[in-house]
Amino acid sequence: MSEKKRVRASKGAASSWWNRTVSPIVLMLTVLCVALPCVVPVHLAAANETAEERHYLGQVVNAGKDDGYAKDDAITADDPHFGWTLGDFFVEGFTSIADKDSKVPVLLKNAGDEVSLWFNLSQDINKLNGDDKLSIAQDENGYDERLGIEKMDFKRGTLIVRYTDYQNKQHKPVIYTDFLTARAEKGADTKIDLFEEGDYEVALDYEISNARIRAFGKNLLPRYTDYRIAFRFSVRNGNSMVFPFDVKTGDELANTAFTENGFVLDFAKSRYLDINVKYAAAHETADDVTEDVRYNRPAKDGNRYVDEGIYIITARNRYTDQTTVKKIYVGTNDVLKAYTATGLPVKTIKAQLSRGLVVARDGSLVSPEELIRENHNSAADHNDSADTQANDTQIDAASENTSDTNQRSTILVSVGALAALMIVVAGFICFRLKRQRHHVKAIDSGKEH
Repeated sequence: MSEKKRVRASKGAASSWWNRTVSPIVLMLTVLCVALPCVVPVHLAAANETAEERHYLGQVVNAGKDDGYAKDDAITADDPHFGWTLGDFFVEGFTSIADKDSKVPVLLKNAGDEVSLWFNLSQDINKLNGDDKLSIAQDENGYDERLGIEKMDFKRGTLIVRYTDYQNKQHKPVIYTDFLTARAEKGADTKIDLFEEGDYEVALDYEISNARIRAFGKNLLPRYTDYRIAFRFSVRNGNSMVFPFDVKTGDELANTAFTENGFVLDFAKSRYLDINVKYAAAHETADDVTEDVRYNRPAKDGNRYVDEGIYIITARNRYTDQTTVKKIYVGTNDVLKAYTATGLPVKTIKAQLSRGLVVARDGSLVSPEELIRENHNSAADHNDSADTQANDTQIDAASENTSDTNQRSTILVSVGALAALMIVVAGFICFRLKRQRHHVKAIDSGKEH
């Protein structure tokens, strides 16, 4: 064979090797890359489908220098902090805001909500705004005049949170020294705390070093300026509910209910509701009921009401302007029980009672036989409820175990599918390489002949 033919044969073999071996490998790797996202469990992405509503708070101000962060000066064009921010504070976990435009927003929460404060650091604290002459300084003698924090080593940024409860009592501030180094991380959302009902003041105090000269990798002749991001917000329950409970049985009393024992009020930890109770001594006449109002006054959590009469409970949420009204009768008079529950005229109620009807548990007028059946069914329902509650507990536990098992199974299936795909690719590559070696041997054998 001539030299030219050998060269062409060599090139052809190389081309054939590329087409037969490398090209299929590239194709299989491409298929693998496309298929990989498909085998990742969908539930891992589903957790992020619902985004929390956020409300951002706070603006940075120039707080002077060694003045206890007491000043509130605007940041001007010649200020080293001009045109950029250190980061953002925001709150999550609330349902709505009573007044977004207020300087002190009121965050409304419902049952199950967890209001939380977060901070997102957007700067490298050693190279602020991309300038290696600007950095967060160590404030060794920092103090906060407005929040009453005495001199201490604030280190590199100190966060202060002060809480005022529903009794207007200011609690001791919670202080996070070295906040920008120890807790915050650039680009990450840092959770600070959870918040229940109350009023909150938050301040982040930090000092910036602005070096005039940088030489030999060090900042020389720095100037220092204090800055402060401060804001206030309030957290309130969004409902307007108050719960009366029978003082003996502990049963909750619905609107137009009655009890012979009296009732106690439970505010369900809603400390900022306006709750009034109007009490009237009720007297049955021939055709009507007269109500003599004895008082109409604010109520406190845990108040007990046992005097016979009619009570009107009014709960108002001043932030949502929603009102709930409940009417409760305390006493043993059957006419007044039915009157409170049904609103029927007294004359009608008396006529029904005279025909042998009786007052049921809900205040309606029924026959004695119906009352017996109702009491029997109520006892049976109580037993069924206890059994159902026990079964529900078992079902919840089983459901939780099943969910965990399904999650593990999904992960195992995904990993198994990926492993199987990789084995197929590896086997295909080995097969192609084996055939290529056989082909090369055949060519070499031909050359020898």
